[in-house]
Amino acid sequence: MSDGKLVGIVLVSHSAAVAASVAELAKGLAGAGTAVPVAPAGGTEGGDFGTSSELIAAAAAAVDQGAGVAVLTDLGSAVLTVKALLAEGDELPDGTRLVDAPFVEGAIAAVVTASTGADLAAVEAAAAEAYTYRKV
Repeated sequence: MSDGKLVGIVLVSHSAAVAASVAELAKGLAGAGTAVPVAPAGGTEGGDFGTSSELIAAAAAAVDQGAGVAVLTDLGSAVLTVKALLAEGDELPDGTRLVDAPFVEGAIAAVVTASTGADLAAVEAAAAEAYTYRKV
């Protein structure tokens, strides 16, 4: 990170409360270091369960500092919504990437790694590595 820009993180859940809680948890566990731009994009505009391309695009624009945006999702249709936005080509900032990672553990790994000034590839790798975390 030579220019001071950080990778932004968008957390897409079918629930606004889940997206916001995971964002809060990840930022809290990243510590008092550099504040990573993190935005939840949960539920629909009307507050129902689901996903919203408009909320996702707005969240991505809000966290974009020019170093890339990592998007993590919770369930299948959230993935499909992000893939559709990426395919459209002009709805998300350049350098936006859908990251294949577990939602909670991946979000924490992504935010902690981004807080070090790591590039998008390193943030994606850290989030994906969360698949290997063992609990027993």
